Amino acid sequence: MMENGKRKARRQLSPEEKWELFLEVASKEISQADAARKYGVDVSVIIRLRALAKDAALVAFASAKPGRVSSPEQLELEALRSENAQLTETIKEQAIELSLHRGKQRSGLLARSPRG
Repeated sequence: MMENGKRKARRQLSPEEKWELFLEVASKEISQADAARKYGVDVSVIIRLRALAKDAALVAFASAKPGRVSSPEQLELEALRSENAQLTETIKEQAIELSLHRGKQRSGLLARSPRG
């Protein structure tokens, strides 16, 4: 955002603010857009916080086995595996979108080309 020709400083949320924001949005007390305005951040920040909270919770649940305490290294490994899986899915989705986009471009070009 620009104000008077100057770029607006980015708002850094504390961990406690991030948690409160997450709780408000997750409990549907407030919409993502309203939370973004309230906390002075972009909606994409809220989307990333929700994804991060989900990934962290899944890792914690997966590593929480009765009678077994996980080492910090094991927790980090599980977090990295979760992130890897998420990134792999994102790459697959983007590859499909790119393929569809290229297909539309080719069909548009072929439709306009003169036939001999």
